[in-house]
Amino acid sequence: MNATDKRLIIIGGGLAGTEAAWQAARLGCQVTLHEMKPLVFSPAHHSQLLAELVCSNSLRSDAITSAVGLLKQEMRNLGSLIMESAEETKVPAGKALAVDREKFAEFITKKIEGNENINIIRDEVRELPAPMPGLCITILATGPLTSESMADSLGKLTGKDHLAFYDAIAPIVEAESLDRDIIFQASRYEEGPGDYLNCPMDKEQYENFITELAKAQKVPLKSFEKQKYFEGCLPIEIMLERGPETLRFGPMKPVGLIDPRTGQKAHAVVQLRKENNEGTLYNMVGFQTKLTYGEQKRVFRMIPGMEQAEFSRLGSIHRNTFVCGPELLLPSLQLKKRPDLLLAGQITGVEGYVESTAIGLLAGINGARLLQGKNPVVPPPETALGSLITHLTAGDPKRFQPSNINFGLFPNLKQRVPKRFRGEKYAERSLQALTKWQTEMNQS
Repeated sequence: MNATDKRLIIIGGGLAGTEAAWQAARLGCQVTLHEMKPLVFSPAHHSQLLAELVCSNSLRSDAITSAVGLLKQEMRNLGSLIMESAEETKVPAGKALAVDREKFAEFITKKIEGNENINIIRDEVRELPAPMPGLCITILATGPLTSESMADSLGKLTGKDHLAFYDAIAPIVEAESLDRDIIFQASRYEEGPGDYLNCPMDKEQYENFITELAKAQKVPLKSFEKQKYFEGCLPIEIMLERGPETLRFGPMKPVGLIDPRTGQKAHAVVQLRKENNEGTLYNMVGFQTKLTYGEQKRVFRMIPGMEQAEFSRLGSIHRNTFVCGPELLLPSLQLKKRPDLLLAGQITGVEGYVESTAIGLLAGINGARLLQGKNPVVPPPETALGSLITHLTAGDPKRFQPSNINFGLFPNLKQRVPKRFRGEKYAERSLQALTKWQTEMNQS
């Protein structure tokens, strides 16, 4: 290779990898994006498309006064491809931003394939590329299901053991198989029909349901696996182990929902959220599970209105691998032991689609800057993106664990603000800091 062949290598075509590729290409870099599908599929992936969503079609709250909504707005301001796709393919979901999975991935794939600065190679990269000083920068964005061979390669470089836990995927139900004489449409505390379907349970139905759920057969962990779940994505049966009322105060909480048949609040409610604009598929909200397929069908068909439910996808579990960011990563997302290598997405220790994408966005910007001989940049800690970086790189290594974005990661506000106004103040401060940072970055 010569100086004209300078190239950014990205391994992984998920949310973080495609966002990184898009950002670097926008900055004029030549990008080689390696994606192993369709030659090899992970246990959770099925589509040949880039940026496939597997756990949920929801990108969570879109309100700018929420931490994740604020992060999404920052990403929009920074020209995020994933946010552009989400806007183009969104489906009704109340105050949340949810998308049509297939159209979402199709949009991103088309954009990446059509970008003249991006070359997609469909192959499996099993180990980290050797350093090529001055010619190549590499971004590892292999996601939570990083292969054992790649994890081994990274482990040899860092000298650290990787932590692993298991995310669980919720089932998807075919709309035509649902009993709409029982199921009612409503969103919590909102007037009108709402964007969710609700399956109401009385006390006896709930108790029968949790009894069968508790004794249902589960998929056993493999001999090399260790059970360690992310708190924000617990399997429904694991939540139940914490007590019989746990589900009623979690994903099955009935508050804010009135059953039009009785005019009263049900004892418990299972909510279903649209998977596509056509409304032919619905996701069981919060019902990620590791029950066997047969038990899922048996137990979930006990839910009122789902007695004849047909499932287009059943739930499953998958491994999530991540590094200890405070020990291994610079705030620029460069690996301390090898500055030509950046990490992006969930492997850095963030949780959630939005967070993974945001880290990919910054990795793409910094990968391009390093390739162009510029200094990498780090967003201000007052921003949502900056607060994530602080969590990843400045926390206590002994207590480090994956996290979603939340206002607890932000620097405290300088003045006392009533709780109901804090989100607004965080957003105001963040966007001001982001605008200033963007101006400085563009001038450097």
